Amino acid sequence: MIRYRFLKNPDEKTLDQLTALYAEQGWWDKSDSRALLRRIVRDTHCFLAAFEGGKLAGMGRAVNALSKEAYIHDVAVAKEFRGRDIGSGLLRRLEARLKKDGIRWIGLIASGGSAPFYRRLGYATPPRHAALTKNV
Repeated sequence: MIRYRFLKNPDEKTLDQLTALYAEQGWWDKSDSRALLRRIVRDTHCFLAAFEGGKLAGMGRAVNALSKEAYIHDVAVAKEFRGRDIGSGLLRRLEARLKKDGIRWIGLIASGGSAPFYRRLGYATPPRHAALTKNV
């Protein structure tokens, strides 16, 4: 059974599993530090993890700028757990938490062909808007 838990100060085992999931997605480099991951989890608005029997199945987080807007980041499900609605479970729980916290608008960047997944959950490209990014 999948259990969802919001994290703030994960233990060492959980940090190891988070690092592995970030690396599986191609989002983690060997030069990235454990201290960085601790800050990501601690300082984000909310960081949600999905576990099955103590094993990390998925994660997602939301950031905001102390406003009524939030952005969802780093939604990922470990390959061995895909196809079990864990991703949608993460999104539903993140959305409920954000709504409870007074957030009224959620944005995200869909990458790697994930846009259809987010569209099925009600996300859309706003008319006359485009997502823009810049690497610095």
